[in-house]
Amino acid sequence: MKNFYRYAKLAVLPLLVMVPLSAQEAGSGLTKEQGDQILNELRQIRQLLEKQAAGNAPKGPAEPLRAKLTLTSSEMLGNKDAPLTMVEFTDYQCPFCQRFHVTAFNELKKNYIDTGKVRFYSRDLPLDTLHPNAMRAAMSARCAAEQGQFWKLRDLMGASPDKLDMNSIMAEAAGLNMDTAAFKSCVESEKYKMAIQNDVLEAAKIGADGTPTFVIGRSTTLGVDGEVLVGAQPYPAFDQKLKQLEAGAGAQAPAAGK
Repeated sequence: MKNFYRYAKLAVLPLLVMVPLSAQEAGSGLTKEQGDQILNELRQIRQLLEKQAAGNAPKGPAEPLRAKLTLTSSEMLGNKDAPLTMVEFTDYQCPFCQRFHVTAFNELKKNYIDTGKVRFYSRDLPLDTLHPNAMRAAMSARCAAEQGQFWKLRDLMGASPDKLDMNSIMAEAAGLNMDTAAFKSCVESEKYKMAIQNDVLEAAKIGADGTPTFVIGRSTTLGVDGEVLVGAQPYPAFDQKLKQLEAGAGAQAPAAGK
């Protein structure tokens, strides 16, 4: 009976269809009473399984994941004293990261980053088993930072995930009037690979199971305390979350002044 229940979950619905309502009429060798008994037992098993499934069903929407990040060594865009912080874990070869970069990011920059409301940090999450050029691009961005060109190269690579071979990246670096020899030497040395891998490990700790992944919340002295959002959300989703945070900060302002 134990083995029967083990397989019942997979087999019960096909059996309910296959067992004839009148076993005698189907020539199965069973009496009508025996056939009815089998059907009744299968119905009871199905009801038990349905009750079990209902008991295991979520009781409501899951609580959002939360994360506290230290961001002292990450590249930042915006006002360092902005009350809100947004962090992106990105893969430069990811098409969903590109979608965010060429759509929602532009609106966020105009309405929140450039106005001093939000500071934006970039972290790396190259899925190099899927995207063979992602690690190279992440290292290139960090090497560009040595020459003050992180955000410009990031913009160029983020918009063109199909042009992340070394020749294409070198052409972009030349277009930004970078010292291309120093830049190439930096990338090929892989000096930032360990730092990028540390980003990957931290992303895993906060539950980032895809790219892009974001942490959005209140700014702290060393970083951010906020919620984790996974996926290339449309701008209205970010706008709603940031407005909620702004409203919450406003509501707490009198208490903070006491």
